[in-house]
Amino acid sequence: MEWLGKAKIRFTHAPAPRKLREKDGSETDLRKIVEKTTPPCYLNPLLFNGHVQTMWTATKPHGPHVYYRRRVFHADHKTYHGTFAVDFAVEPFDEVDDSLPPRTVHYSEEQFCNMGGDDGKPMLVVLHGLSGGSHEVYLRHVIAPLIGEGGWEVCVVNSRGCAMSSLTTGVLYNARATWDIRQTVKWLHEKFPNRPLFGVGFSLGANMLTNYCGEEGADCLLKAAVVCSNPFNLEVSSKLLQNSLIGREVYLRVMGSSMKTLVNSHQKELEEHTDLDFAAIRNAKYLHDFDREVQCPTWGYPTVYAYYRDASSTDAVLGIRIPFVAIQATDDPIAVEEALPYEEFRQNPNTVMITTSLGGHLCWFETGGSRWHKRPVCNFLNHIARNVDLESLKPQPDAQATEKVSAGADYQPMRRKLFIQDEDEA
Repeated sequence: MEWLGKAKIRFTHAPAPRKLREKDGSETDLRKIVEKTTPPCYLNPLLFNGHVQTMWTATKPHGPHVYYRRRVFHADHKTYHGTFAVDFAVEPFDEVDDSLPPRTVHYSEEQFCNMGGDDGKPMLVVLHGLSGGSHEVYLRHVIAPLIGEGGWEVCVVNSRGCAMSSLTTGVLYNARATWDIRQTVKWLHEKFPNRPLFGVGFSLGANMLTNYCGEEGADCLLKAAVVCSNPFNLEVSSKLLQNSLIGREVYLRVMGSSMKTLVNSHQKELEEHTDLDFAAIRNAKYLHDFDREVQCPTWGYPTVYAYYRDASSTDAVLGIRIPFVAIQATDDPIAVEEALPYEEFRQNPNTVMITTSLGGHLCWFETGGSRWHKRPVCNFLNHIARNVDLESLKPQPDAQATEKVSAGADYQPMRRKLFIQDEDEA
């Protein structure tokens, strides 16, 4: 137990972190900025370990209010067809739509058509955790200080069927579903050409964002990204949770139930468009059972562990070419420490991993109910957006591992086993 809730903080990075240039002309590097913008971590001493921190979420603290207007996009990927909902943070309003989460309404066509502009505000693209959405409290804690007087624009990409969004095809999301964020980022880049774009991901959304950054490599349109509580190696995380009574009967059971609820809410559409075995899905107890009955037949994986290995974002770290920060708690009972890719972060100069000895999964509860993780996330993003010369943030095409395994090595970290054909290749 750490003394009175003060967590130890460690930074994992390459021996020679990426060089960056401040707007005043001074030279710095990614490690120095991350260390400078990461405050001491003082958490509620009564929530003394990762299990207690994580389970405290069940008390459903309200958190800050964030208002959204939603836009439904049609996917531009032939294989990953369907629709997905993006919620844009806006000024408070009095409208109510009971078909959407609290403080969320749809854009009118006129409002949506008039939202383009040439302003240079920094814009944040957010990915939520498993079966969550823009309404999640851990997410709102990060968004609230940035919007309004904070000077940022923010949008949340809701995974298919989540946050009371409609499912229009049989395509749900999975841990490596990067198509919707890719389309959103491209659309934002075209709609707001002067806005620097940044990304934040939480839990499963952190895994998806890491995969996205690795897949895009030197072509990434984001200036920088931060992920929180990324499970990284999904196979390791799943097996360790299965081997623990509390991991299996609490975390895996709760996560499996949340995904079953999601499927049940869209059963009509899924029955129409898929051949899923709904009796087997109803009998699934744990998350890995659900993934075996849904993700494997949907995407053609032979086993649930083949899916986990292919969807894991551990190797994606090696493909990242933008400033990238991961914030993890080593007592996280879901995104377990054994799954953290320390060696990969030491290889890539574009990446830094912050680990705290306390915090649980997406929690980091401070005394009074606030959450510590919003401080390093917002501090880092504000520093990068306001103080760093954006030209020095351009992706670095040649920055991969510090050295290759052999003279003839050609390791491609994002070479996936599951191949999804692009439209221009069809």
